[in-house]
Amino acid sequence: MAGVAGPSEEGDLMEDIRTRAVHVVNQPLPQGSWPLSVPLVQSSAFAFASASELAEAMAGPDGQYVYSRRGNPTVRALERTLAGLEGGASAIAFASGMGAISGVLLALLRPGDQVIAQRCLYGGTYAALTDLVGRYGVEVAYISADEVDEFEALAGPRTRLLVLETIANPTGQVPDLPGLLAAARRRNVISAVDNSLASPVLCRPIEFGADIVLHSTTKYLAGHSDVLGGAAIFADDALRQEIWPRTVELGASADPFAAWLTLRGIPTLPLRMREHCANAGVLASRLAAHPAVMAVHWPWSTTHPSYATARKVLSGGGGLLSFELAGGREAGRMFVEGVRVARLALSLGGVETLVTHPASTSHRELEEGALAAAGIEAGLVRMSVGIEDPEDLWRDVEQALSPLVLG
Repeated sequence: MAGVAGPSEEGDLMEDIRTRAVHVVNQPLPQGSWPLSVPLVQSSAFAFASASELAEAMAGPDGQYVYSRRGNPTVRALERTLAGLEGGASAIAFASGMGAISGVLLALLRPGDQVIAQRCLYGGTYAALTDLVGRYGVEVAYISADEVDEFEALAGPRTRLLVLETIANPTGQVPDLPGLLAAARRRNVISAVDNSLASPVLCRPIEFGADIVLHSTTKYLAGHSDVLGGAAIFADDALRQEIWPRTVELGASADPFAAWLTLRGIPTLPLRMREHCANAGVLASRLAAHPAVMAVHWPWSTTHPSYATARKVLSGGGGLLSFELAGGREAGRMFVEGVRVARLALSLGGVETLVTHPASTSHRELEEGALAAAGIEAGLVRMSVGIEDPEDLWRDVEQALSPLVLG
């Protein structure tokens, strides 16, 4: 049709992430035109004219749609969009971020396999790995992820998987992705990087050599606190083909409406990430000078241990920061209950600012020793910085900190 360019024709022209985010993957209508919004196909099953066509459609992940647990047009549009944003070959969308993590772990690992993982991990990932140790005899070894030599010293013939996070939750640690991923490739170890906190706007781990990129699409990708979803993006489609049957059996498939909401949020992702990062930078610098604050953890702060690595790996500091209060656990409680613009809530990555106390919420699965090893102190507060006016945010933070100074 004249004047209408299809996705394949545009692909070579869309080099910048801002353009790719706007032009989500879509399919033409039977009449030949492209809808600007991806259609929502809210159907659990699809009918066929013949038994042979239905049987053929059951053969793999890319055939005709049969049952939405196995594939759905709206979900597939999301998968192709995410693969394009991350520079991957293909993707699988899940019902949640933990669905993506659990699906990948259970599909790849067997009894006796070894996993090498970053020590400071999201609590849910840590819990899933711990369960695999006790239930299936998988060995998990933890490293700081700052030095490649740590990985080299532990990797052996049973090492199956390396698990990292682009920006660790909640300490802001940025691992040596280029060095670690290259070392994993040399040893034929599959690497999986959780990129939820960076999003493909700030980092694309496949460009550094990652095999799998994981996302909680609930967070920055959808961005409006109205979606529960996850995804795994693959550098090589052969790995997706290997993992897909197991994920179908697990049943953690993405819902079409959740996929549609995520697709609706993605076009503004670069704009939102710009504001998240800018606001986080303002708050990080002011918090560092406040008498009630002992330390601030934001990867683009010059005092952060990962600063040099973060400047190489990330194109922005991210929207998540954490800070340690001098008064310990009680001070953390008082602060999260004292904010008025920010909300006390568990998630992150939405347009609104959220605060939480990791030791008692997101990382409650970790014992005291594991919390300390991960750098999570009793008085640590996590803040997912939204896109509100930064002066409004600072006034709110300052008034919530004031009683801690007076006390």
